[in-house]
Amino acid sequence: MNITKTVKKLPAQTITSENFQPYGQVIFPSQDGNLFNQEDAQLVLDNGIPRFYIMQLQGRGRKFHNITRHAKCTQCLGSLAGKDWFMAVCPANNQIKEPDLQDIAAFRIPGNCFIKLNVGTWHAGPYFEHDTVDFYNLELSDTNEIDHFTHSFLKSHQLTFEII
Repeated sequence: MNITKTVKKLPAQTITSENFQPYGQVIFPSQDGNLFNQEDAQLVLDNGIPRFYIMQLQGRGRKFHNITRHAKCTQCLGSLAGKDWFMAVCPANNQIKEPDLQDIAAFRIPGNCFIKLNVGTWHAGPYFEHDTVDFYNLELSDTNEIDHFTHSFLKSHQLTFEII
């Protein structure tokens, strides 16, 4: 049986603190010596051992059909070497099995900041057009083993997204 799939174009908006607020925070450079405030990443990492590492990704492009969430921690991502990238997100909801299609948004993220995803925020990415990008990632040490809920739009809706 041949299943027809639809490719839905998802326009990427340039990320700002305001437009990313439903999904998390954008952390931009600040002066050294500033005291902790609401502009700093508000982390939830108390449900395990924090893990901070660099992951190297290659040839990601801009298409996806899976989206993931973590219910026990925040997650921070940022690119190294100033490379821009893309992320698709959907606000956290009580439906662990499926995000709301109409609430999915895509963002272009410059290489001079990082994002903090709220607990439970659905996310797909990072995606990029570069050959290789190194990303730093802050999550829990076992996030990808015990706190990794993935939904396939290909299976549920015969749908693939393309960030444009």
